[in-house]
Amino acid sequence: MEEFVVLVNPEDDVLGLMEKQQAHINGVLHRAFSVFLFNSKGEMLLQKRASGKYHSPNQWTNAVCSHPKEGETYLDGAKRRLNEELGIEAELSEKFNFIYKADVGGGLWEHELDYVFVGNYESDFNLNKDEVQEVRFVSMENLDHEIAQNPENFTEWFKIILQEYKDNF
Repeated sequence: MEEFVVLVNPEDDVLGLMEKQQAHINGVLHRAFSVFLFNSKGEMLLQKRASGKYHSPNQWTNAVCSHPKEGETYLDGAKRRLNEELGIEAELSEKFNFIYKADVGGGLWEHELDYVFVGNYESDFNLNKDEVQEVRFVSMENLDHEIAQNPENFTEWFKIILQEYKDNF
């Protein structure tokens, strides 16, 4: 089944739809969301992308990042993907949004108007193995060290969004 993303201008006005992979080939601006989840120790949840993903497989990234469907709010999309990927529900709050463009390899680009949500989670996961290989919590200090030592182990967009998050908080 083809998946479509919502194309927008920098003001978030809808311009149309495009098949997801084609949007990533063309590098056109589209709607996206990112979720950062933390446990009570302040550690961030990371997911390792499944090996079968068409880009950035086997790389660590934030809890969830994806695209709202046509007619779906950013928040509803974020909650949907938490359930679809991690098998969980969590209360989320919108923190900020920004536009970025990143080369993710293989002739593919992420060019997104990204809404960033934050929540807390402390329980079990029911991972969708087509999406996620594994999850783990990591302290921000250890995360910074890991990214500095092995940046290739992390998705390009996560490194950008993480820096934006730090700049905002």
